[in-house]
Amino acid sequence: WLKPFGTGFGRSTYRVSICFPSITNKMAITKEEDIQMMLVCKTHLGTRNIDHRMKRYVFRRTADGIHIVHLGMAWEKVMVAAKAIVTIENPADIIVASQRVYGSRAVLKFSQYTGVQALAGRWMPGTLTNQITTKYLEPRLLIVTDPRMDSQAVKEAAYANIPVIALCDTDSPLEHVDIAIPGNNKGKESIALLYWLLAREVQYLRGTLNRTQGWDIMVDSFFWRDPDDFDTKEEQPTWTAAAPAAEQSWDNWDQAAGGEGNWEGAPAAGEDWGAEAAPAEENGGW
Repeated sequence: WLKPFGTGFGRSTYRVSICFPSITNKMAITKEEDIQMMLVCKTHLGTRNIDHRMKRYVFRRTADGIHIVHLGMAWEKVMVAAKAIVTIENPADIIVASQRVYGSRAVLKFSQYTGVQALAGRWMPGTLTNQITTKYLEPRLLIVTDPRMDSQAVKEAAYANIPVIALCDTDSPLEHVDIAIPGNNKGKESIALLYWLLAREVQYLRGTLNRTQGWDIMVDSFFWRDPDDFDTKEEQPTWTAAAPAAEQSWDNWDQAAGGEGNWEGAPAAGEDWGAEAAPAEENGGW
């Protein structure tokens, strides 16, 4: 465990390297599991177009012309981004933004578990540059879901000299992006998984979670969900519940009609159904 790395004044200088096998093995197992999750969420699927600065993260190109992202490099860049986030003492000095709809729920969940500020939806121009506005912010770090859709936020961060972490697809521009996390930033499962991995690693580095125990929060909670699906699910039980009530009323029709199922019973007391109708009285009877 003593490794010489240089000499000085005629004698060797040794460096003490201490390794923790349990943590190293756990990291290796975690990396393998995370890459399997990336494959399931289609994080490796890029686009047909490619930016020349993203070629370093491309593993290969399929017969259909779709570029495949190197998942090992994507996982390593997630770890690097998490270390950059942890270096900022106050989490409120970090902004995570997403104008893409599929990333709105993911950034809100990321903000919930890490304590950063979330700006989901339209980016207000001048948020980082116009000091007159009431929503003026001075963050120390900016995280965006797509550098192309969040180009206004990235441009303002460059004006204010703010470092940027971005989820970058194969065709994403890398201007003013300091840490690029390669991956599919157009699918809701892929975006949710990348933010989930980033939030988990941040909590590991901060010490709020134990790396050997894992995180009990599921990735599904970061998935974007269509509000129309909830409306249809809420309306469907009301119709199914009303159907048995209608059938029950038809089954108990005889009871509702008089309590007996025999409609050929005798007439009420004092009445003769076979008797002729009584003649109408004269006008004088009025």
